[in-house]
Amino acid sequence: MRTMMPKTLTLLISSAALLAAASAHADRADWPQNFTVGTASQGGTFFVYGSGWANFIADELGVSGGGEVTGGPTQNLALVHSGDMAFGLTTMGPASDAVKGESPLAPGLAMDNVCALFPMYETPFSIAALSSSGIESISDIPDGARIGFGPAASTSDTYFPAMLETLGVNFERRNGGWSDLGGQLQDGLLDVVAFAAGIPIPAVSQLEVQTDVNIIEFTEDELATVLDAFPVAEFTIPASTYSTLDEDARAVSMWNFAIAACDLPEDFIYEVTKVTMENNDRMRAIHRSAETSIPENIVHNTVLPFHPGAARWYEENGYEISDDMIN
Repeated sequence: MRTMMPKTLTLLISSAALLAAASAHADRADWPQNFTVGTASQGGTFFVYGSGWANFIADELGVSGGGEVTGGPTQNLALVHSGDMAFGLTTMGPASDAVKGESPLAPGLAMDNVCALFPMYETPFSIAALSSSGIESISDIPDGARIGFGPAASTSDTYFPAMLETLGVNFERRNGGWSDLGGQLQDGLLDVVAFAAGIPIPAVSQLEVQTDVNIIEFTEDELATVLDAFPVAEFTIPASTYSTLDEDARAVSMWNFAIAACDLPEDFIYEVTKVTMENNDRMRAIHRSAETSIPENIVHNTVLPFHPGAARWYEENGYEISDDMIN
């Protein structure tokens, strides 16, 4: 025997469903209709990671979005600060310069509309040369060597030339996208490429398929000199990263964080953070460096204030952020 639901109860349930739907819609009323993520040049980890993350967020939240090629971390800070892009990927060194008004792109302008979202990974500073060049160490790099440092004003271009100068290397400075520089190295137009990018670097992996490559590590003395002079940390490139490596290689690194404009809606950023931090398996499928894109690593940001929406998710899930680190 079928039981009939009272008409008044049916109306109440229907009304509740309509109210819930209206509320959900209202919560998204101030969300952006679309978004762009500032990455870096094609062939680098920022581009692969950022474009994949943008597509993931767009699919999960139903908001149109994608990655865009840029000059990298320094330019991304400026683009997010100005509102030209909602999101970007950056590195702690350039971020520190930007908030202090020392960005080479805008000297004197303190970029205060840039907030941290989540930790990505460490960026190792590594050096590659063709095996045929005979360059097996930093001290082997010849006087006047043509060295590619990545896009102009990128993390690599900002810090690596100064590091090598400190280590006594004299060189001709070249800029370009990682894929292009990798091609120039293979064609003999460059002697060395000095990379600052998440590993494995796609351009290096591609080179390994086509020719013999030397991954050049820092000696212990060189490492100590660079650690003393620059805002970097000691890093080890695992031997498993590249087929070229027979054993782990000494390097240095800087942490990378995803950033957002501080004036983006709190609920929107909360959902972006939630989706990202609760789906590390999906993030690792985008790029394996995302294995460190986990909430425990928020401690590596001591520079940028966290967006209130991101901070709310962290605090709800047991991760403490001091009040002075929330925008």
